[in-house]
Amino acid sequence: MAEAATGFLEQLKSCIVWSWTYLWTVWFFIVLFLVYILRVPLKINDNLSTVSMFLNTLTPKFYVALTGTSSLISGLILIFEWWYFRKYGTSFIEQVSVSHLRPLLGGVDNNSSNNSNSSNGDSDSNRQSVSECKVWRNPLNLFRGAEYNRYTWVTGREPLTYYDMNLSAQDHQTFFTCDSDHLRPADAIMQKAWRERNPQARISAAHEALEINEIRSRVEVPLIASSTIWEIKLLPKCATAYILLAEEEATTIAEAEKLFKQALKAGDGCYRRSQQLQHHGSQYEAQHRRDTNVLVYIKRRLAMCARRLGRTREAVKMMRDLMKEFPLLSMFNIHENLLEALLELQAYADVQAVLAKYDDISLPKSATICYTAALLKARAVSDKFSPEAASRRGLSTAEMNAVEAIHRAVEFNPHVPKYLLEMKSLILPPEHILKRGDSEAIAYAFFHLAHWKRVEGALNLLHCTWEGTFRMIPYPLEKGHLFYPYPICTETADRELLPSFHEVSVYPKKELPFFILFTAGLCSFTAMLALLTHQFPELMGVFAKAFLSTLFAPLNFVMEKVESVLPSSLWHQLTRI
Repeated sequence: MAEAATGFLEQLKSCIVWSWTYLWTVWFFIVLFLVYILRVPLKINDNLSTVSMFLNTLTPKFYVALTGTSSLISGLILIFEWWYFRKYGTSFIEQVSVSHLRPLLGGVDNNSSNNSNSSNGDSDSNRQSVSECKVWRNPLNLFRGAEYNRYTWVTGREPLTYYDMNLSAQDHQTFFTCDSDHLRPADAIMQKAWRERNPQARISAAHEALEINEIRSRVEVPLIASSTIWEIKLLPKCATAYILLAEEEATTIAEAEKLFKQALKAGDGCYRRSQQLQHHGSQYEAQHRRDTNVLVYIKRRLAMCARRLGRTREAVKMMRDLMKEFPLLSMFNIHENLLEALLELQAYADVQAVLAKYDDISLPKSATICYTAALLKARAVSDKFSPEAASRRGLSTAEMNAVEAIHRAVEFNPHVPKYLLEMKSLILPPEHILKRGDSEAIAYAFFHLAHWKRVEGALNLLHCTWEGTFRMIPYPLEKGHLFYPYPICTETADRELLPSFHEVSVYPKKELPFFILFTAGLCSFTAMLALLTHQFPELMGVFAKAFLSTLFAPLNFVMEKVESVLPSSLWHQLTRI
C-alpha cells in the first residue's frame, strides 16, 4: 500500500513538473487574449494612434539622438563586459543569468558538486611540485623504421621534428652509454653513433659495432704435456647496436622483434656480468645502471612488438613480469603500456586495479591515467545515459561520479576531447610529449580512441559534458582547481614537438561569450544608424516607417481574421465585460 502511494506521488510530481514546463506558453497566450479583449476599456487603439501621431511629429534629430545614445550605452556595456571577461574569463550577463535566473526556471546547478572536490584539489596542487614544461618520453612511441619511415614514404611528410629527434638522441646517450664505454670497442662506436644526426651513419655504425664483436679470441688450454687444443670463444654481442637497427633499419614490426630478441640475449648476458661486479666501484655501478636500462628498454619494446602483432595477452604478461622485476623504474611509465593492452583485452577489473596503484596523489598524473579513470566511470552509466532524462530528473550518483571524472580529465588535459570526438584529425604521435599539452593529447587519442568507441555511449557522455567542463576551467590560467595551474608555455613547447603541417591546439583559450559579441554588434549597428540618420534624415525616416509597418503587418492580419471569425454579438458582449 505504501509503495503504491509512493508511486502515485512520484507520478503526480512528474505530471506537475511536466505541466510547469509548458505552462508559460499557456500563460503567454492568456495574456495576449486578455489584452485584446480589454483593448476598449484600456483605450489601446487610442493610445496606439496617439503614439503613431507622436512618432510622425518627431524630427530626424530625435532619431539621431536616440541611436547615438543607444550606441553609447551599448558601448559602455561592451567595455564592461570585455573587462569582466579578461579578469574572470566569463560574461557578467551570462553569469548573472545562470546564477540567478536558471534556478528560478528549474535548472540544475552543478557547481556545488564541483566545489566539493576543491579541497582535494588544493591539497593535490600543494603536494605536486612539477616543473612547468618538462618534456617526457612518450611511453607508446612508435618505431622509426617500421612506422614513422613508412609514413614518410607514403605521404612525403616528416612526422618527427628535429627538436623531437634531438631529445631522443639525448635520451639514448643518457640511458645507453656510460663513462667506461671506451674500454669496449663496440660500445665506443655506439657512443658516437647515438650522436650522429644522419640516420644512415647511425645504421652503418651499428653494423660496424656488430662486426667488431665477430672477432674471435683464442685461449690456450693445456690438456696434456705433449699437445694443446684451442678453445674458441666469442666476444659478447653489442646489445645497443641491435637496438638501433631494430628501431631504425627494420621496416616491419616482425623484423624489429627478431632484432630485439637478439638484443635481449646480448643484453641479458651483460646485465648478469655487471650485476656481479656492481659493488666493486663507481665504474662498475655505472656499467650496471647502463646495462639495466638497456635490458628494461629491450623487454619493453619486445612487449610492444607483441602488442602490435596482435599477441596482446603475451604482451600483458611481459609487461607485468618487467614491472615485478624492476619495480623502482617507474620513470619509464610501463604501466601506461599495460593499461592500453588491458583495455584491448577489455579486462576492466585489471585496469581498475592498475589505476588504484598508480592514480595516487603523490604520483604525477597523465592523460592516460585521468581519461582511463573517466572511461571506467562512464562505462557504468553511458549505455543508458540520456541528456534529456538527466535534465528532468537530475544526475544519479553513478552519473555524477562519471561526470566528475570527465571534469577531472578535461581539466588536466583539455585538448583530448576534440580528438576522441573526431572534431580534429589525428597525426602520428611524437616520440616526446608535454603533459597537459596537445602532444600528449595526440599520443593518448591515437591509441585509446578505439577503446572509447568500444564502450557504448561513452563518447556521447563525453560530448555532453566536456564543453561545460571546459568553460569551468579556472581563468586566468595562473589559478588551479583540481590540479596545479595549467602551464602557459605549453603552446611553444608543442610547436617544437609537433610537425609544421599540424595545427597546434592552444587551449585553454576562452572563446568570446555571446553577450560580448551581441553588445559589440549592437553598438556598431546603432552607431551606423545614427550616422545614416544624420546624413540622410528623410530616407531613413521612410525606411523606419516601412520597417514598422512591415513589423506590425502580421499582427494586424491576425486581428482582422479574429474579428471576422467571431460573431459580432459575442464579441460585443466580451468587450463590455
